[in-house]
Amino acid sequence: MENPATTDHEIHPLIAQRWSPRAFDNKPVETEKLAQLFEASRWASSCFNDQPWTFIVATKDDTVNYQKLLDCLVPANVVWAQVAPVLGLIIAQKNFKHNGKPNAWGEYDAGQAAATLVLQATALDLVAHQMGGFDAAKAIATFNIPETAKPIAAIAIGYAGETSNLPPELQERENAPRARHPLSSFVFSGEWGNSASFV
Repeated sequence: MENPATTDHEIHPLIAQRWSPRAFDNKPVETEKLAQLFEASRWASSCFNDQPWTFIVATKDDTVNYQKLLDCLVPANVVWAQVAPVLGLIIAQKNFKHNGKPNAWGEYDAGQAAATLVLQATALDLVAHQMGGFDAAKAIATFNIPETAKPIAAIAIGYAGETSNLPPELQERENAPRARHPLSSFVFSGEWGNSASFV
């Protein structure tokens, strides 16, 4: 299933095609494609080129670690994410590697790495759904994440599945039209709230 964005201005098809479905196929993701996803994340930009991101990932054939990741998700996400062949955590380093000082941009940069990964997934005909609905404290304890790192999101990766396999309430959300705020509501010029002329 595809659900391309209906945009007000022309954008790259890769961005328009990217979306976050809940319906996954249980088909495994090829190891080469997985490597490509994380290679893409590796080349995201970051402050001082610090690359303050870490991913903890498990595929369904790694049953123990997959279950550990699944157990970190909130129940509402487990309902659909348990079908995805790959689960992961996105983690930001709190301090710069080169001087140990706090990195105020670590989470921002880890988000860029995740966004780059997701676009690469779209290019490979995969889908990814990032989640804030997970238990960070449980993830820290389960995977021995050090105090110098912060789990910021979970992610499910795989091939798109059939919406009909979802519970009815999720089918409705999956089939709903995609919506975004207009540019005029967040692209300002001169001062806060003053929409830029080109929007």
